[in-house]
Amino acid sequence: MDIITIDLNNLIKEHICCAIDSKTSAIGIAAKKEWLKDRIPEGLKFKKLNARGKVFIEYIPVEKGWLPIKAKGYMLINCHWVSGSFKGNGYGSELLKECEDEAKSLGMKGIIVLTTNKKKPFLSDKSFYLKSGYELVDSAPPYFELVAKRFENDAELPTFTDSAKKGFPEEIKGIDIFYTAQCPFTIPYIELLKPVILSSDISVRTHQIKSREEAQSHFCPVTTYSVFIDGKFHTQEILTPKKLEQIIYKIQAQ
Repeated sequence: MDIITIDLNNLIKEHICCAIDSKTSAIGIAAKKEWLKDRIPEGLKFKKLNARGKVFIEYIPVEKGWLPIKAKGYMLINCHWVSGSFKGNGYGSELLKECEDEAKSLGMKGIIVLTTNKKKPFLSDKSFYLKSGYELVDSAPPYFELVAKRFENDAELPTFTDSAKKGFPEEIKGIDIFYTAQCPFTIPYIELLKPVILSSDISVRTHQIKSREEAQSHFCPVTTYSVFIDGKFHTQEILTPKKLEQIIYKIQAQ
């Protein structure tokens, strides 16, 4: 497997896989690369197949990660994706091994992955990791789960933070959308939502998470994109204008 590691020297010229075929995500790709430029010196690794396809893994030491997790000495997988005709060739396992081998070489305790109890869009498939020797170590409402592989049986188990389990800190009417630049699709789709937001009688607020500290204290296990309705978690799926219109319509019909 011919693997390319994105670093500060090749970041500009290399594609970042998941947005490779998208015509609407130019501003998102630029924002993602700026985000990567700040994370790479912190230990983030982005490794991909040397091909024009969606085959990659992104990981970072959990202390520098953008998720509300209590753990020390673990590697956190941000995103791990094999798509289309590239499936079934062992690429996902090989990329995972790259992550595990590097974590071991650094003397880390193990690997952490955010998953769900049922397959959900934009999140890793738990079954793949369970087959690869990972174990369920914690859960948070409504369906988030944390899986980990410990390199030593007595290593301390990672958990979600209390804030991630408690949810939105206040009761507030309307729709709140939180997002980061970590995904190249979040910012472009926030822009696409603006006409719907401006025409809506329902209050729709967008909040960009711009720092690790904000992300690590977020009140939902997923920080890349999270939608709340009246203070209750609704979805981590990135909304299209049509989907936001449907949510608004349902709220108005109540």
